[in-house]
Amino acid sequence: MTESHLRIGVIDPEVLGTYGDTGNALVLAHRARSRGVDADIVMVHLDETIPADLDLYVMGGGEDTAQALAAEHLRTSRAFSAALARGHAPLLAICASFQILGHSYTDAHGRTVAGAGLLDCHTCPQGFRSIGELVSTPLLDGLTQALTGFENHGGATQLGPDATPLGRVKAGAGNATDASERVDGACQGSIVATYMHGPALARNPELADLLLARALGVSPGSLAPLEVPFVADLRAERLAHSQVNTP
Repeated sequence: MTESHLRIGVIDPEVLGTYGDTGNALVLAHRARSRGVDADIVMVHLDETIPADLDLYVMGGGEDTAQALAAEHLRTSRAFSAALARGHAPLLAICASFQILGHSYTDAHGRTVAGAGLLDCHTCPQGFRSIGELVSTPLLDGLTQALTGFENHGGATQLGPDATPLGRVKAGAGNATDASERVDGACQGSIVATYMHGPALARNPELADLLLARALGVSPGSLAPLEVPFVADLRAERLAHSQVNTP
């Protein structure tokens, strides 16, 4: 990366693009370009080795078969996995990709599938789907605003000691519905994972800017503020809807 050129990788969009999460790359590129930083979006497909030298990565959600294909792709892209383990570049992982970054997940048919082992977590079926608005209070340093998204998953994810949650759930399920303290997502090294669709970064510009700042090697506060009125309107509407529908 040069000071004015950012490369954003979208991993496996053909199988992890079910819920529109590729939009997160578009948000990142737009917010970078609006600040005078050129940004390219690089689509990394299943039949390609995941490059280890991009500046920022995003992964999305998908169904069981797609998820298994993506898990295998991660396991065989060893240079990329090693770079992530070293904290080379930020990665945002949504839903299914959150699960496959862990040690393992159990699919809807009871089969245990090996993950990439880059997040200290395991995922098992919870016996039903958690569907609806998801709101959490951020627990990641650098975030101060409520996190908002839409969850649609049948898995319950248990974090190990090396991973910390992204947020404390205020509305919705997050990682599990039966935990004493409900949380969403996981943060470990340069990885930020969550069950929030939306796309998540369209609804959470503060999180988008945190990832951009990390990729650029600057503090989030050094990024020029952006005025995007419809984003503020979207957040306000979704947060108000969540409050109305919170038990």
